Amino acid sequence: MKSWQKHLGLVLPLLVVAGVVLWPIITDNVSARESAFTILKAIALASSLNILLGYTGYVSFGHIVFYGFGGYVGLYFVNDHGWSIWAGMLAGGIASGILAFLLGKAILRLRGAYFALATIGINEAMKAFANNFDLFGGPIGMVLNFSVYKAYGGAAEALKMTFYIMAGLTFAALLISHFVRSSKFGLGLLAIRENEDAAEVMGVIAPNAKTWAYVLSAIIPGMVGVLFFFKNGHVEPPVAFPLHSSIELLVMVMLGGQGTVLGPILGAFAYQGMRGYLVTSDFFKDIQLSVSGVVLLLIVLFIPAGAIGWLRHRIPVLRRVLA
Repeated sequence: MKSWQKHLGLVLPLLVVAGVVLWPIITDNVSARESAFTILKAIALASSLNILLGYTGYVSFGHIVFYGFGGYVGLYFVNDHGWSIWAGMLAGGIASGILAFLLGKAILRLRGAYFALATIGINEAMKAFANNFDLFGGPIGMVLNFSVYKAYGGAAEALKMTFYIMAGLTFAALLISHFVRSSKFGLGLLAIRENEDAAEVMGVIAPNAKTWAYVLSAIIPGMVGVLFFFKNGHVEPPVAFPLHSSIELLVMVMLGGQGTVLGPILGAFAYQGMRGYLVTSDFFKDIQLSVSGVVLLLIVLFIPAGAIGWLRHRIPVLRRVLA
């Protein structure tokens, strides 16, 4: 396969995300910028989860751990030690990567439901840890000193800056996802997804491959967490480690199509649109998560390959561009 053909499937995802980024810039609308930020954040987190769920087949209900832990670490250095947002994001990403490496060595020996249950336990354990760790502010969390924003031209300019950084992180998440998928390393992960025992017979060192996939899937969420809490100016345990957010990410990835680059993008769009309706509906606002659970069940039962998988099956000519 020619080099350009190998990367053809990346074009459409990049164009879609570029459209999201350009939307508030062209309209010069603050409300549109906030909506675009939320969509970009969802795409970045879903794309990172896809590296683990889509390529290795391991279902994680605790992926939001890396978002929360990285956010805490980065915000601590920005707030208490005067680090720049760039250094804080780097610290958050590295901290989440190290955490994923340590956890991966332990829990990636588990498979199926045992791994999924372990990730739920880790999420609750991290929430309890943050709730009792005085350096992170304990149960009341950390509040960012407002003077921090002066270095970025004030709060309004800092808010605008976070949108562009979020756009950069989203593009980075897509590139990482694509190049992992199209690499020899990615082929090993896909082999693990199809049949882990057979993959090991063929020479794939499954424990190492899974661990590094876990690490790669954790770095972007850690950086996104720092950026989001910097933008909000506050972090506390329930906001940093919400179990329902991990479930929502699973819905996004599986709805769009796990194991594809475009799938998490479409899933994030669809779910964010549905979520926007649910939270503003008088009837559905209190049962939003129940609806998410039903959607996840319907996906597993009727379209396990997601929207992208369904389209590729129905329209073979799309297989080259819908990657």
